Amino acid sequence: MSQDRPSVPITRLAHNPDLPLPAYETEAAAGMDLRAAIPEDEPLILAPMARTAVPTGLAFALPLGFEGQIRSRSGLAIRHGITCLTGTIDADYRGELKVVLANLGETDFTIRRGDRIAQLIVAAVARAAWEEVAELDATVRGAGGFGSTGA
Repeated sequence: MSQDRPSVPITRLAHNPDLPLPAYETEAAAGMDLRAAIPEDEPLILAPMARTAVPTGLAFALPLGFEGQIRSRSGLAIRHGITCLTGTIDADYRGELKVVLANLGETDFTIRRGDRIAQLIVAAVARAAWEEVAELDATVRGAGGFGSTGA
């Protein structure tokens, strides 16, 4: 295992004996596509403004010091209004990876077995240590919050 390319043990669950493992689709891709592991004859219908947890049929063991980040696929978002609720997979989680999809579109969206539904990004984690102080150092931005740096 290297910091650049950690080795991640992965297990296929009973309902995913055949789907492709997550993979980078291009040489420079940051995320690997995740696929829906739902029964072939039972597509999921996601109504407008509804959400559901879609199984992937995969479980894995991220190395200590890494996390999995679940993100939307931009094509589903722009074409159909389908987004995923961003998630974090901790290094000590061993259950099935499920993706929470939400339909922000105006029509029903059908999810079929093997559909690419989200992206998985494996990233290094920096663990912070709090240092309590009486006051913080000054910056140009200061306490400016939402919208304070422009539109």
